[in-house]
Amino acid sequence: MIAVDSSVLIDLLGEDSRAAAAEACLRLALGEGRVVVCEVVVSEVTAGLGQGADVMDTLEDMGLHFSAVEQRAAVRAGEMQRRYNERSRGRPVSASSTATTTAANAAARRTIPDFIVGAHALLQCSALITRDAGFFRDYFKGLKVIVPKAA
Repeated sequence: MIAVDSSVLIDLLGEDSRAAAAEACLRLALGEGRVVVCEVVVSEVTAGLGQGADVMDTLEDMGLHFSAVEQRAAVRAGEMQRRYNERSRGRPVSASSTATTTAANAAARRTIPDFIVGAHALLQCSALITRDAGFFRDYFKGLKVIVPKAA
């Protein structure tokens, strides 16, 4: 079972320039077996695309299934968020460096939904399709991360 992150679905359903890569990656994954989304992904896709109740119908038409987050994944997500918060507090931010400031600002946006998606994929699935490979590889050691690539 392979999980898919909301960024990939928003690329595909929102007709982003990365839609072809997202579609090709999903087709390959679907050819290997079951591809799933958790409640966080459903919520983020709904918020990003504004499709409301039609989101699950659209995802199911694509061949995707719903997989609820289990208790152990929720606990792991909280542990990883705590570790992330501790790590972030220890990171010095230099205002003189735009690259450092940009990276720090991007890192500051990590919230519990990111950790739930990662923990769900790590503990309940065999891989995660996402554009955010660095984050998931950093916090979810052992998680197979699949990044859609342009042909």
